[in-house]
Amino acid sequence: MNGSGKPLPGKSKWRPLTILIEMKTKNTERLESNYFSSGIAKLSPAYFSLVMATGIVAIGTHLYAFERFALALFYISISAYAILCCLFCVRLFYYPKAFLTDFLDHRTNMGFLSFVAGNCILGSEFILISNSYTPGIFFFFIGLVSWLLLTYSLFAVLTVKSEKPTLDKAISGAWLLIIVATQSVAVLGTQLQSHLQFFPGGILFTALILFLCGGMFYIIVITLIFYRLTFFEIHAEEFAPPYWINMGAVAITTLAGAMLILQAKEWPFLVELLPFLKGFTLFFWAIGTWWIPLMVVLGIWRHILQKMPLKYHPQYWGMAFPLGMYTVSTLKLSQALKLPFLRTIPSIFIYIAVSTWVVVFLGMIYALGKAARQKAQRRQD
Repeated sequence: MNGSGKPLPGKSKWRPLTILIEMKTKNTERLESNYFSSGIAKLSPAYFSLVMATGIVAIGTHLYAFERFALALFYISISAYAILCCLFCVRLFYYPKAFLTDFLDHRTNMGFLSFVAGNCILGSEFILISNSYTPGIFFFFIGLVSWLLLTYSLFAVLTVKSEKPTLDKAISGAWLLIIVATQSVAVLGTQLQSHLQFFPGGILFTALILFLCGGMFYIIVITLIFYRLTFFEIHAEEFAPPYWINMGAVAITTLAGAMLILQAKEWPFLVELLPFLKGFTLFFWAIGTWWIPLMVVLGIWRHILQKMPLKYHPQYWGMAFPLGMYTVSTLKLSQALKLPFLRTIPSIFIYIAVSTWVVVFLGMIYALGKAARQKAQRRQD
């Protein structure tokens, strides 16, 4: 049928397409009547930060021998990854306009890079917690390919857009997912260097290049963010938890550098670069450590002085992830630089990271339950 209600010309010819359209329309109507439909339509592109946060806290608890909790988090991250992949596929199929809008928006599109980091951190979990390298290799290639596709397509879209927002409206901590995604591929590649011998030193060379690119990206992006925070007015609702990635991005850069230092004996070229790697890695750790007190102070300003209520939002996973990453990166840095006194810091931060993850996870469960009860109440009314 066309828009006027008349049959389409050549009905037999167009019958398969008509059936397909009718099926999709019925499926869309069925989906829209479902409780989850509005949530899927508005699903944040950065929701894979749930996998990132759960995965890095799982790794941290594993390194501190909290094996049962680490294993529980490992299974939660696998489940979250599978569920989110399904939800994003449904969103792409049923809500392509909303999906494309997020992809073209300066304020939201960098969130898609959480998919890259989610894959790579999950791959690291398989290697460290279950000693399974085959899934690690699988997630490494998904992470690497998605990193290539997303970074170049996102930057190309942002470059050629005719209408662009001002810096204070576009830039946020979510932009630092560029660094997190880049360094996550480097970290996982370093862990797989003995299992991916395409050519001598090939994987370590790739990890080294990504580490350097990620370091440069951080210097560029954090300069813009610092400029935005310092010279533009900022409201409490704008200073969201993703700004904690100011520290998280440099923490994962520290981890990538520490992993390269620990693997230097596997490739003579890295041995020659050790003084540079050690100094550069410590430089990034110092910057990450500097950010923590400032983030705490600004958080007090946001929630106490500005009375911004504390309630669950997917953005809070962007706070749990940096705390877990700072814990793991500091521990690895102490091993790489042979500075045992640094281990005091992660031995404290592991409890802060776990507590934050638990609070955010319970907040998510409560928010989902509350939304379900409200939906049921509206149906009864």
